[in-house]
Amino acid sequence: MTPQQIDTLKSSWAKVVPIKDTAAELFYGKLFELDPAVKPLFSGDMKEQGRKLMAAINTVVNGVDNLAPMIPVLQEMGKRHVAYGVTDAHYDTVGAALIWTLGQGLGDGFTPDVKDVWVGAYGTISGVMKEAAATA
Repeated sequence: MTPQQIDTLKSSWAKVVPIKDTAAELFYGKLFELDPAVKPLFSGDMKEQGRKLMAAINTVVNGVDNLAPMIPVLQEMGKRHVAYGVTDAHYDTVGAALIWTLGQGLGDGFTPDVKDVWVGAYGTISGVMKEAAATA
């Protein structure tokens, strides 16, 4: 990522952080709307699941300047998700739900450039996870 893309990712995420609980609810609502079959993959407290999701995104965004140390963590997550029943197709649905959620949360601030940066970042991260899952 270029320095400008990193800045775009971080500055747009900073606007989502204050509404992270709402963003998590929007995300899971959209995810289950897009693919109701994924709902059984989630058990337990969905508010807690939402907090974990937002914390994970926050960690990646804050570390985007140097992703190398995060690669093993993302690979392990990808492998772990196999045991939960996650498939490659699920990553695409998650990406669509994430991009939609960011659009809702950022409103007019979700410009085509912001969208492109997020699509690219998610593609990179999900790609690492999917590759690791394939070896699990």
